[in-house]
Amino acid sequence: MAAFVDIFLMLLLIAGTMSVLFVRNLFVATMLLGIVSFTMALIFISLDAVDVAFTEAAVGAGISTVLYIGTLALVGSQEKDQLKFAPGPMVICLAVGAVLYYATYEMPRFGEANNPVHTHVAPRYINDSPTEIGVPNMVTSVLASYRGYDTFGETTVIFAAGIGVLLILRQRRRRKNEDDETDVPLDKGKTGQSGSLSGLGSQHDLIPHVIAKLLIPFIFVFALYVQFHGDYGPGGGFQAGVIFAAGIILYALVFSLDYARSVVSEKAILFLISAGVLLYGGVGVVSMMLGGNFLDYNVLASDPVAGQHLGILLVELGVGITVTAAMLAIFYAFVGRADLIAAKAEQEEN
Repeated sequence: MAAFVDIFLMLLLIAGTMSVLFVRNLFVATMLLGIVSFTMALIFISLDAVDVAFTEAAVGAGISTVLYIGTLALVGSQEKDQLKFAPGPMVICLAVGAVLYYATYEMPRFGEANNPVHTHVAPRYINDSPTEIGVPNMVTSVLASYRGYDTFGETTVIFAAGIGVLLILRQRRRRKNEDDETDVPLDKGKTGQSGSLSGLGSQHDLIPHVIAKLLIPFIFVFALYVQFHGDYGPGGGFQAGVIFAAGIILYALVFSLDYARSVVSEKAILFLISAGVLLYGGVGVVSMMLGGNFLDYNVLASDPVAGQHLGILLVELGVGITVTAAMLAIFYAFVGRADLIAAKAEQEEN
């Protein structure tokens, strides 16, 4: 039965991926990408990788779908006609695929007991994590404690990505204001107020408003549960941050970007995206000041296990804050470009 389920999911994954390549309607492609990501999450669950499945569902089927839908409000849902066949990209993709397929022959056989993954660090984590870290979710103990340096680097990358997008798009917005021109094909009047995403949502959209009001509070509560329950079950700061940001982005798409900015302003986002990284790094600095190594949580409390719990809680909170702020920063900076189109349309009318 398990083999049948795995084969069915793989066939569904292939069918969804091929459909995305050939469909011309971008909204349909977005929905298919969400289905593909959700199918991947089911495959990860079948492989007993629940935390990875959680991440795939939150990022792939969740926040990515929401961001794609917001993008379609700017660019429209219909793909442009392809002018000519481009063999170069196809040849590159086939060559890379062939190299990757050839490289699989050098990998250890799947499921072998003497594979490196089963003979080196994994036994150390499995045998010593319950007594050294003391959290039931071994994935959390590995990512937040044993590999705390790596997770801190990933958090810094997310911070840099959010700041980079803000700098690039704000620079483009300044250039567009100076040149008095835009390059985003948004049809005037389709999104409310002169084509701006600020005009998304309407008092006549009764069903989306009611559904959003019912769902968004539960989304936030679930994000908090994932944030503070990651020690005992699947989840953690990254998944919680994505879920929390998805709730705010959904609020912006349904009720308008202006309302979302009144709830979480851009200044607050800039503060939070820095505060999350500083909180994570600050835990490491405090650990050093107390006589331990960087990100050595044992010295944070009189009991080493209690110190591990406190350190993991704080660094996961820093990850959640950074991810939430980075996702919102990217969304605000991107959809804010539509305001230029609104101003341009108003100038043309006057």
